[in-house]
Amino acid sequence: MSGVKAKICGISTPETMQAALDGGARYVGLVFFPKSPRNVAIATAAELSRMVRTGTRVVGLFVDPTDALLDDALGQVPLDLIQLHGSETPERVAAIKARFNLPVMKAVKVAEAADLDAARAYEPVADILLFDAKPPKGAVLPGGNGVSFDWSLLAGRTWARPWMLSGGLDPANVADAIHATGADAVDVSSGVEDAPGVKSVERIGAFLAAVAAS
Repeated sequence: MSGVKAKICGISTPETMQAALDGGARYVGLVFFPKSPRNVAIATAAELSRMVRTGTRVVGLFVDPTDALLDDALGQVPLDLIQLHGSETPERVAAIKARFNLPVMKAVKVAEAADLDAARAYEPVADILLFDAKPPKGAVLPGGNGVSFDWSLLAGRTWARPWMLSGGLDPANVADAIHATGADAVDVSSGVEDAPGVKSVERIGAFLAAVAAS
């Protein structure tokens, strides 16, 4: 088995949460973004989070959230990690981390080498960096679009923080992505779905098995 950790993001049902846990996911993501087909009500997220056992971290995904939204979600859902997937500045990341006293993962949208250079500004403030593909032109969602970026951009780069690879991953390509980038953590959402927001128990299992065998 590999030491690569996997995150299944956008879980919205008990069945898919159980599949992620049974398959050995180290992170499970709950989306708090109304425009996303993976958005979950805070009450639903609270129920799903209660299924999680020790060894798996519950991640809340937010897009340019207000403090009020974070207060509401964290008041009901025991999150281990806040994922910021919008256009939050390094200053905003630092403020959220300080106010809520939780580790923060910052998503960085990548299309070219300059995007990775810009990510350096988040190294002092984010606990984890998440490299995701820049959304296609006209896309409504900041992530979960099923597109990947040129993995060779990450080859040979080192970071002061742990990092995770995202963007267009699925059971068929995740092993290649791990080998191409040296990632020791990967994140999937649309790549384990039958339709937008509809996770597949079988595809979750296949993805996690592919990661474990990589």
